[in-house]
Amino acid sequence: MHSITLLQGLELGIMAVIMGIDFWLEGLFLFRPIIVCTFTGIILGDLNLGLVAGGLTELAFAGLTPAGGTQPPNPILAGVMTTIIAFTTGVEAQTAIGLALPFSFLMQYIILFYYSSFSFFMAKADTYAQEANVSAFVKLNILTTAIVALTYGIVVFLCTYVAQEPMQVLVQSMPAWLTHGFEIAGGILPAVGFGMLLKVMLKQQYIPYLIIGFLFASFIQFSNLLPVALLGTAFAIYEYFNSKDRYPLMPASGMKGEDCDEGI
Repeated sequence: MHSITLLQGLELGIMAVIMGIDFWLEGLFLFRPIIVCTFTGIILGDLNLGLVAGGLTELAFAGLTPAGGTQPPNPILAGVMTTIIAFTTGVEAQTAIGLALPFSFLMQYIILFYYSSFSFFMAKADTYAQEANVSAFVKLNILTTAIVALTYGIVVFLCTYVAQEPMQVLVQSMPAWLTHGFEIAGGILPAVGFGMLLKVMLKQQYIPYLIIGFLFASFIQFSNLLPVALLGTAFAIYEYFNSKDRYPLMPASGMKGEDCDEGI
């Protein structure tokens, strides 16, 4: 078991601020668990743990994406706390995933609260837009983004540094059967997340690629997953150029029909 120093807690809080802004704007997708866990591992001085936790947590959250006003469990807190719990308590990363879910739910509810409370700013935003007051409009957006970003930093600092001792006591006091249950649940979650992703993305024409990738990853010995990634990249490039040949773009001048005439 290890302890989180004050400096590490502050660094994790700063990282959470950056990731929170990226999640709020959905800009560079740095907020994905595989990135969050990796940076958390670097801050803690255990990159290997960060990579392992990131891979497992990313699979668990692979099929969970925001849709409209709905919010799935927060991926940033899931990534940070999975790595933190495994680092500070000594449990396996699979077990830490299950233990990190309450923190993920906490941030999910906070973001949903902000979605509702920020509606009070809409009247001001509409006024600024009608007046073409760009400066005030930008400041309003910066204000709401800053509130969310600071909330991420404060929550992560409190959960990782301030609450680390109670968290260690809680995990150590758990009976073996409960810890084993969290380990089993954490091992299942990546499969569930990947299954949810396949439910959305899998099409009949892609099934052969899935079978080839499964056989390649399961029955061919190699030291890392890079060959599987390169194989997937080759398939993606092949499918991209093949689909361009099958479905060439129709020139705008050749488009006909009632919908086009109406401008739809």
